[in-house]
Amino acid sequence: MKIDSFSLLSDMVANSYLEQYESREFDASGYKWKLVLYPNGDKSRNGDGYISLYLVIADTTGFPPGWEINAIFKLFVYDQLQDKYLTIGDGRLRRFCAIMNKWGFPQMLPLSTFNNASNGYLIGDSCVFGAEVFVVKSEGKGEHFSMIKDPSDGTFTWEVQYFSGLTGEFYYSQVYLAGGHEWKLKLFPNGHIKQRGKYLSLFVELDDCTNYHTGWKLFVEFTLRIKDQVQSQHREKTFHHWFNGSENDLGWVSFISLTDIKNPLKNFIVNDTLIVEGVLHRLSVLKDLA
Repeated sequence: MKIDSFSLLSDMVANSYLEQYESREFDASGYKWKLVLYPNGDKSRNGDGYISLYLVIADTTGFPPGWEINAIFKLFVYDQLQDKYLTIGDGRLRRFCAIMNKWGFPQMLPLSTFNNASNGYLIGDSCVFGAEVFVVKSEGKGEHFSMIKDPSDGTFTWEVQYFSGLTGEFYYSQVYLAGGHEWKLKLFPNGHIKQRGKYLSLFVELDDCTNYHTGWKLFVEFTLRIKDQVQSQHREKTFHHWFNGSENDLGWVSFISLTDIKNPLKNFIVNDTLIVEGVLHRLSVLKDLA
């Protein structure tokens, strides 16, 4: 924006209620913009005695409700003596929107400095202002993360009957719906391979993850519990874990020793029935943002 007769422009806006001069629209980064100049300073923003210069998003016709444009910009004034620009910008990302469509610098340059011809900004009553704009494009995707604590359906119980007769390597419970996801418990009554014959192994597994979107993840705080059916001296362990496409189960190979499980004084097996509980304490909710 080149201005001839700057002094006349200054006098003109000083005698009007606007106090500003707007440039014509120009294109930058796919949008239309204007420069707004206060030749006598933007007094409403403590700019009295300064050149005040702003960048304004123009022609928002057709923009959707709630529109916003994120941009990094620099404003400059041309030094005509040294053939270079004085650039003003803090490098911060600014959000232009319907209620805040203007950003800039109310104290861009002291008028005493600007008006001094030896500084090169105002020569022969002529000056040049400009802007450099870089818009940070949104891909229209984002995510909203939240947590659910202690969902009402978060506790599920599995009664493993005829425990002494279990000869298979492992067994699955029924599928339980908790926190909007399907879960099942996986029990190795004689222990996983590494601890076979020594420990009972217990896991929880997300069921049918093939229906989940690519790149899914789910944070979970979960307790696995073997119940003491008489004195409530339960054996339990709690984990915090991110489930994802490559890790859809978690638990302990060495959950409890088979010696303890089979000890009648510990009351884990009563009437040849073992009671296993899963408790979902917290889980994440991840939604797309358009």
